[in-house]
Amino acid sequence: YYGEFDYADKWVQAAFALQKADFTNGDADFSLYGEAGQAQAVKKGTAYMNVWMYVIREMEDALDDCKEGCSTTGCNDDPVQAWDEGVAFYTGSLEGKDGSGEGVMPYALADKRCSNFKTCGDLADSVTGTSHVNIEIFRYFKLGLGKLINGECSAARPDKEKIETLMLVPLIQGTLRYAYIVENKAAPSEKDKAEGATFAAAVLPAVHACNEEDAQEIYDNMKVGAATTDFKAVKNAFERQYGCMKIDGKQVGGLWDDASGKYFEGAGPAGVATTSTLLAVGAAGIAALSMLF
Repeated sequence: YYGEFDYADKWVQAAFALQKADFTNGDADFSLYGEAGQAQAVKKGTAYMNVWMYVIREMEDALDDCKEGCSTTGCNDDPVQAWDEGVAFYTGSLEGKDGSGEGVMPYALADKRCSNFKTCGDLADSVTGTSHVNIEIFRYFKLGLGKLINGECSAARPDKEKIETLMLVPLIQGTLRYAYIVENKAAPSEKDKAEGATFAAAVLPAVHACNEEDAQEIYDNMKVGAATTDFKAVKNAFERQYGCMKIDGKQVGGLWDDASGKYFEGAGPAGVATTSTLLAVGAAGIAALSMLF
């Protein structure tokens, strides 16, 4: 998509330098940003583009090194270590032993976004607790690990593929959240716009692999320096590709308003209609929107 195999690194380096990245697709001109936008592009580009891809790299390394059918004790120690490294990069050291810490890696992102989209918990229907995405990812981490230990190498690949798909969900949620904020906030900040642009940049290659037009729709609305942002257009573009991307709309959820106990207008889960909460008359409507920011 980007025309560069090290696109994630180039994104961060261009943001540091406040210059254009010069990608084939999905280009970004960071000269349009000040320090606030630069900080978000660098931080989120590091965690959700570079680290995100490295988790996948470690799992692929484990599968490449795995010796099919090997039952000798320790013969698959190297792939098991690579798989464990993937888990470590996904989680980060700040989460602690039980995941209750305050991390900055993809694990932490999934937990943050689940409270925004009401997708926490075993049933993906809560705004508190561990994200359903993390619960499922760690289930597949454990399944894959057991298969690697037992030399069931080919059987572990579907677990890797499922993890990779689940890892897309918080990136989609992040893009949707900031698309909504940028369109509806009276004066969206450079920070808001940069967060949205970086989340979109992280997930665009997966969308593009399914449909170039929908990837372009998302890019045009979320790119660095976008003149306008249309949340509905971004949401519809994602949802049209959920099937191809093997994404369950329930796992993405909808943008939840704690104040009203409803989804924000037009921001419910895929296929779920919502009643108006943003256009309510008087202070109640204003308060509901302000809670999002």
